[in-house]
Amino acid sequence: MVAVTLIWRDGSEESIDVGENETVLEAAEDCGIDLPYGCQNGACGTCTARLLDGEIEYTRPPRALKDRHRVDGYVLTCIARPTTDSRLEVGAKLQAEMMRTPWK
Repeated sequence: MVAVTLIWRDGSEESIDVGENETVLEAAEDCGIDLPYGCQNGACGTCTARLLDGEIEYTRPPRALKDRHRVDGYVLTCIARPTTDSRLEVGAKLQAEMMRTPWK
């Protein structure tokens, strides 16, 4: 089991324990914490978070993330399993921030 701290942009934080075969999203839901999600298989990107500290592995390829997103620290909580104690920035606005568009 590893400890994961979820950090929202308003400065609030929640700590959860994530089991060896559990994703961040599953552990958060078990604790009654609502994180955004959609497909739950790494394809839509709705559950995007940013890894601030720690290491994660994926249960399957993160199809919603491009290489540049992974380099920038973005992760998908629906398929991310932390392998060390970690800190994640979470919230609904992270997916929109990740997507660059010239029409902003």
